Amino acid sequence: MDRRLVLPVLLAALALGACGKKQPPAPPAPQVDTAGQGALREDSLRAAREAEARRRAEEEARARAAEEAAARARATIQAPIYFDYDEATLTDDARSALDQKVAILRANPDLRLRVAGNADERGSVEYNLALGMRRAEAAKQYIVGFGIDEGRIGTISYGEERPADPGHDEEAWAKNRRDEFEITAGGERITPPTTGGR
Repeated sequence: MDRRLVLPVLLAALALGACGKKQPPAPPAPQVDTAGQGALREDSLRAAREAEARRRAEEEARARAAEEAAARARATIQAPIYFDYDEATLTDDARSALDQKVAILRANPDLRLRVAGNADERGSVEYNLALGMRRAEAAKQYIVGFGIDEGRIGTISYGEERPADPGHDEEAWAKNRRDEFEITAGGERITPPTTGGR
């Protein structure tokens, strides 16, 4: 046989032999623990849901606490103060109540009030109107004395015209000798004071 032919025949035989050879099998796919991965995923999702539920609950609790604090501040600012018979002098209890109002007014610079002075039915209409005004002015001057702008506090007297208790005895009269506090502006959202008192 011609040597020149041997080489190409050998190469062709090798090529044909290589084509006919089987490829080794592919390695098996790794076993995936789908049950374990599913459990981990569920645990992760549950933890995320619980964390979100805690966050929402805390947020709602803060909002409720803020609403309750604002309601208490509103009730405090509107709470009446009382006077002794035929007096426009502030009692210790009245001054203590006004101190709380001052703190709320400081925390709410847009808040404006009207102080309405009242008297019991004893005395003339004119006298009781004047007494009611002296009572309203006494509360206003006390508040203004702590640096609250006097323009934020209005006064009016109703004298004996608006009794809190229609009775005709000392118990009723004691309720009628009062100043009432009406919010005239800035009361939509009252911020409670962060510190107490004056």
